[in-house]
Formats: sequence, structure tokens, C-alpha cells
Amino acid sequence: MSVTVVCECTNTFSLKDEYAGMTVKCPRCGRAVRAGSSDLTPASEADPIFGRNVFLMRQQLRFNERYEITDEQGKGILFVERPRHFLRNLGATLAALTAGFVWAGSLITLADMIGVGVFSNIVSMLGFVGFFPIFVLVMMQLARKRHVTFYTSEDRTVRLLEVLQEKKFEFITATYTVKGADGLVLARFRKNYLYNVVRRKWEIQNPGGTIEWLAREDSIILSLVRRIVPFAGLIRTNFIFQPAGSEKIVGEFRRRMTLLDRYVLDMKADPTRAFDRRVAVALGVMLDTGERR
Repeated sequence: MSVTVVCECTNTFSLKDEYAGMTVKCPRCGRAVRAGSSDLTPASEADPIFGRNVFLMRQQLRFNERYEITDEQGKGILFVERPRHFLRNLGATLAALTAGFVWAGSLITLADMIGVGVFSNIVSMLGFVGFFPIFVLVMMQLARKRHVTFYTSEDRTVRLLEVLQEKKFEFITATYTVKGADGLVLARFRKNYLYNVVRRKWEIQNPGGTIEWLAREDSIILSLVRRIVPFAGLIRTNFIFQPAGSEKIVGEFRRRMTLLDRYVLDMKADPTRAFDRRVAVALGVMLDTGERR
């Protein structure tokens, strides 16, 4: 017989039965993981909160984006918060606009003082051209990033997960880092806005940067219909989880037909738990908040 081992980095490998119960090193990422024929759950994922295959998500009607995650019986198991930092970011926007106008106004005034000529035109052009870079630079310095934090309850005393927005402004791609309760990186999420033109897709990378999984809209046909047919964007969007380079489906993220946001994260198609449930739960929240569905 052989022992199947599933590492946090989603690598699955087999060892001789004599290694059962021993701590071994993952050949891919080097992490220490316990080998056990009856326990395929990574040691750091053994928290009973994540020891399940189905998670129900309900968005709360509050100013900030907040979610309650429950089990199949409706018992709350996680509280999720993604602050908007509205006042801080509004102030950052006003400050960025002011800096941009001061830059442009100063150079235009300087151009008028210089008088008519090529140099004056160049200075005036720099005033207009520099407005946007100055605006973005000030915004990046002052605006708050929108991180997502997962707690065991609404009192927010015990933190289990974080999804950190890596950059405030990314024009083509958006990237996020998922960290566990111990602060270690579990995965990275990356989406390319250009993909959304045809079919929404997210890449899930392991801590080493290798793309391990993909999350994409469940139907390319429905995806195109939503983008072409008027008002078809109201059709609910579901996602499927697949290993990179494979058509196998290991999980689904489905929106329920309700007036408020209700979602089901179903990972029953992944019995070996190769897809870290912590990463799957974090991804589920991002598929809603990150896609503004």
C-alpha cells in the first residue's frame, strides 16, 4: 500500500506505507507535512471550520462589504469584512485632484510668463500631460487598499485569513495575496481585465508563483450572451474551479436565485482536498466583491 500526502501548496504525492504518520518534506515547495493514509488534510488546514466541502455565503446589507459564512445548516462559522475606507479615499481623491491642478496651473502660468515660443509651448504641454501622473501618484500614496479579513465571529477577535490587495491601482491586472492566521502566504490571486471581455477568469498561484488552479465563468456561451445581449448582464454568474491545464472541475461557486447576494461554495468534487479550503473560501468572496456582481 502507499500513503497519499496533500501539501498546502496543493501538491499531491505518494509514499511507501512505512512513512504513515511521519513528517516529510514536500518535493515541490519544501514544506513539512504529515503523511497519513486516513488524513488527507494538511495540518494547518485541520481547523474544523475548514474541514467541510460546502460553505454558504450571505452578504450583509451594510455600508462596508460584509459577509457571513455558514455551514449547510445555517450555523455561522466565519465573518468577513472588506472596508471601503470611503472618507479616507474621498479625501485622497480630492488631494490628488488638487495636486494635479496645482501642477498644471503652475506650469501654464510659467508658460505665460515665458511668453510666446517653442519653450513656452513645451512647458504648457508638460502642465497638461503631467496632470494624470501626478493624480495617480498622490492617490497611490494616500488612498487605502481594500483588504479582506476573515474572523471567527462578528466581534473580530480571532482572525483566520486575510486577502491583501497588492496595489491600489492596476490598470490591466489585479493581484491579491492570501495569508493564513500565522501570516504565511497560502496563495496569490491574479485576474487580467482583458480576459473579462470574453470570459471572466482568475488565476490561483501557489506561494512559489506557479499557477495551480483557475476559476472561470461556468459557460462560455452564457458569458458571451451577458456581454452582447441587452440586459443579459442580469443573468447570474457562476464560476467553476479547475486545475491549470485541465478541464476537470473540482469546485463550483454558485449564486442562488434570491434578491440579496447568496452564494454556495461547493467543493465536493475535490474529495482529496487538493484545493486548500482556506484558499477556496477566500476566492469565493473575491469572486463576488472583485467582480462587483
